[in-house]
Amino acid sequence: MTELHLDGLVGPTHFYGGLGYGNLASARSADSVSSPKRAALQGLAKMRAVHAHGVPQGILPPRPRPDWPLLSACGFDGDTPLASAREDAPTILKAAWSTSSMWTANAATVTASTDANDGRVHLTPANLSSTLHRSTEAEHTTQMLKLAFASDEFVVHEPLPAALPDEGAANHMQLGAPGETATTVFVHGPAVTATRFRSRQSADASQAVARRHTDRNALFVAQSQRAIDGGAFHNDVVAVSSERVLFCHQFAFEQGELDRIRAAQPDLVVVEISDDTLSLDDAVSSYVFNSELVTVDGTLLAIVEARVAESKGSMEALDQLVAATGATVEMFDLGQSMANGGGPACLRLRVPLTDEELAAVDSRFILDEAGFDQLERWVNEHFRDELSADDLADPAFAEEVAAADAALLRTLNLSYRSRATPSS
Repeated sequence: MTELHLDGLVGPTHFYGGLGYGNLASARSADSVSSPKRAALQGLAKMRAVHAHGVPQGILPPRPRPDWPLLSACGFDGDTPLASAREDAPTILKAAWSTSSMWTANAATVTASTDANDGRVHLTPANLSSTLHRSTEAEHTTQMLKLAFASDEFVVHEPLPAALPDEGAANHMQLGAPGETATTVFVHGPAVTATRFRSRQSADASQAVARRHTDRNALFVAQSQRAIDGGAFHNDVVAVSSERVLFCHQFAFEQGELDRIRAAQPDLVVVEISDDTLSLDDAVSSYVFNSELVTVDGTLLAIVEARVAESKGSMEALDQLVAATGATVEMFDLGQSMANGGGPACLRLRVPLTDEELAAVDSRFILDEAGFDQLERWVNEHFRDELSADDLADPAFAEEVAAADAALLRTLNLSYRSRATPSS
């Protein structure tokens, strides 16, 4: 088995809208000035480094922006839909420009062929129905996944009904050795009344995904309400795994749930960080548990966002991870993504594959060094150094973004259904 990492390619409309429900970093950055160019180049630098370690690296392209169908559905037609939305419903305008699909940990839930009773790789695109700006992603994501995984080895399902909120692999872990049947952990909201923020993942949604994936060894566990209220809007803000390693905060799960995980996977190495070592607030602020863990030739690699170094408790947590697993730690500047509430683990979707399955993935979605170079040229040519909320009402910016989108399609040799103009 190998692990394909599919990262979301940051789009030219990366901005700080403050739209993420329960996402404290997103709220803090709302309406500040962003840098789409730095965001995209930071993401590509991280991808290139992962690829250099021998990990297959792919991308999912950003969605066409703005979302004209959303604006039209909300009554913004006519000659000045952007300006009208800015005046009457700025949150809807922000949702129409959102680049949240860059966080592909939420793109889908994936079950490896070794974990499915029918022996096929299953992918269910997340409906992300808990928030407006993300709820419109599912159609484009489904289209892209069906292109990338078009052969008989794969089953790309339709998203679940919107009434069953599903946030994808950010609430899902595969625990076990490569090639063996793993324990697939589906994390959902607890059966308690929310005190600050409600969970974005329903238990019914998790169970529905496991059933349709014919999952052999699914385990359903509850994230703690304490973590959700503390800003862990997805489980991967407080827990991350790779093969036989689970790195988590003491308050990641409801009481007794970590014991159930240990019982289901007895050979699991659990690196549980106490709240005394690293408070939940500091963990959510630093995103140390949102590090991108990947096992390469038997060695654990932790891709960590650079601000972790500013937190003494987070560095102590990493020291414990290294002591328990022999992990290698590499730090990267992903500050543009972090300011919107997404760390290294948020930026990638892990797809466990056999060599034969990897060879069956559409090569247009897989990057090599030449591909990285092409995408960096595209970013440098088409992305702004700075972007503010005021720019979102400018029709000239919409034309600029449409040109960037067309150039990307030419670069990737892709085409997909979209409405590029208000009247098309």
